[in-house]
Amino acid sequence: MSDTEKVHCLIIGSGPAGYTAAIYAARANMHPVLYQGLQPGGQLTITTEVENYPGYPNGIMGPQMMVEFEQQAQRMGADIRWGLATKVDFGQRPFKVEIDEEKWIEADSVIIATGASAKWLGLESENRLNGHGVSACAVCDGFFFKNQEVAIVGAGDTACEEAMYLAKLCSNVHMFIRRGEMRASKVMQERVIKTPNIKVYWNTDTLEIMGDRSVDSVKIFNNKTNEESIIPIKAFFVAIGHHPNSDLFKGWLDMDDQGYLITQPGTSKTNIPGVFACGDVQDKNYRQAVTAAGSGCMAALDAERYLGTLE
Repeated sequence: MSDTEKVHCLIIGSGPAGYTAAIYAARANMHPVLYQGLQPGGQLTITTEVENYPGYPNGIMGPQMMVEFEQQAQRMGADIRWGLATKVDFGQRPFKVEIDEEKWIEADSVIIATGASAKWLGLESENRLNGHGVSACAVCDGFFFKNQEVAIVGAGDTACEEAMYLAKLCSNVHMFIRRGEMRASKVMQERVIKTPNIKVYWNTDTLEIMGDRSVDSVKIFNNKTNEESIIPIKAFFVAIGHHPNSDLFKGWLDMDDQGYLITQPGTSKTNIPGVFACGDVQDKNYRQAVTAAGSGCMAALDAERYLGTLE
């Protein structure tokens, strides 16, 4: 381990959680070093307008918001770096984290803010129209399609919740289920089926999301009848789940069966003292920028208190 650097507080990840942790840690003279990872700014960099973050009365574009978060963290004194954590050793303190498979950081405390990634169908048109009517967050983007026809794909509780959320805003919601049944709880299924402006399509695959510059329709395929059809819509929401970016920590940190890091209730503490987790990597319920930022604040405060016990 020849090329090694020692730091007081290392932050892995750079969405609202990571940057907020950096702001608080820097103000507390913890001299945080933050590595941005593969997607500096996190999921907000692939969203368009953010209207539900407090303090932006006219809304703000997601990428611009993350630039401002980063600038604020730097102004406070955080050391923000480009780089990806590729291996960890949490066996003893100082904790060891490898960056870009070449350099090791030794850290007295580690804050994990690696986020989660939405699962996608894998269509070329889905990628091309992402941010132009294609979204993985109905709560974030549904408002932009008030009184319009939209579609959602997914069969779990989250898909049902998002379909019902959209039904309050949109004229009609077309819900595509790949099989002849949902995975969602019976209560959630009943609510969806009883909602008059949600139309459920069973045994239905999405073939293509159509539109030049924005979504205007979707081509679907009934895998029982082998029939294709085209439905005019203005937005297409993907609700087939998220996967937390936690593979790096397998074998070290406790996680649930989906891979979300487990923190002690009401804190950011993991099962290893001195290692903290915040944002979407440990939150499968809310997944909002404002809740991620709040948990980043918690992680920095928890880390500050922990470091205080070492002095």
